[in-house]
Amino acid sequence: MDFNALFSLLTLPQMVISLGIALLAGFVKGATGFAMPMIMISGLGSFLSPELALAGLILSTVVSNIWQSLRGGVAEAVQAAKVYKLYIAALLVMILLSAQLVVILPQSVVFLTLGIIVIVLASYLLIGRALHIPDHHRAFYDLGLGALSGVIGGVAGIWGPLTVAYLTAVDTPKKMQIKITGVIFGAGALMLFAAHLRSGVLNAHTLPLSFALLFPALLGMVIGQQVQDRLDQKKFKRATLFVLLVAGANLVRRGLF
Repeated sequence: MDFNALFSLLTLPQMVISLGIALLAGFVKGATGFAMPMIMISGLGSFLSPELALAGLILSTVVSNIWQSLRGGVAEAVQAAKVYKLYIAALLVMILLSAQLVVILPQSVVFLTLGIIVIVLASYLLIGRALHIPDHHRAFYDLGLGALSGVIGGVAGIWGPLTVAYLTAVDTPKKMQIKITGVIFGAGALMLFAAHLRSGVLNAHTLPLSFALLFPALLGMVIGQQVQDRLDQKKFKRATLFVLLVAGANLVRRGLF
C-alpha cells in the first residue's frame, strides 16, 4: 500500500485534522454505539470531496462495528441478528443497489432529508413522548425503515441515525441496542465496502487514507467504551438522543450549505 499517495490527496494539515476527526468519531462511537460515519463524513467532507470523505470512513466503520458486535461473544451477536433479521436484510439489499448512485445523486438532498427526519424523531423522544410499535407491525417497520436506511447508507455512507432512532423509540435495552447496532452497522459496512469497490470510490489511491484513519478511530472507541460502561439506561438514552440531535442539525447544515 503506497502511503506516499496520501499526500497527493491531502496536505499535512489536512491529514492531521483528519486523524483528529477519526479520534473524535471513535470516542463518540464507543460511548453511544453509533455516529462514527456521521462525524467522519461531515468532518472530512468539510475540506475533502464527498467521494474521498466516504472512502476515508469505510475501513474504520467496518472494523469498529465488527468489534462492537462481538463484544460480549458471538452467541449474543447471532441472537441479536435473528431478532432484527428483516431490518438487516432490507438494509443490505438497498445499500448494494443505491451505492451506485453516489456519483450522480445530489448529496445535499440526501443530507437534508435525513437530517430533518432525525431531528423531528429525536426531539419527539427527548420531550418524553413514546413511540409504540405493536408487535404485529414490527415486520412492516423493520422492512420499511431498513430499506430507507439502506438507500441513505449507500449514497452517503450513513445509516446509523435512522437505525438508532428506531431502536431508541421502541425502548431497546442498552446492552441489546449496543449489540444490535454493532451487528447492523457491521453487516452494512461490509456491504458498503464491497459496493464501493465496485463503484470505484474505494480504490488504490483512496485506500491508504481509509487505512490511516482506522487507528485513531479505534483508539477513540476504546476510550469511549469506558464512558459507555458507566452509563445507566436512562442516561444512555438521553446521550444517544442528544447525539442524534447534533448529528441531525449537522446533516441539515450540510444539505443547505
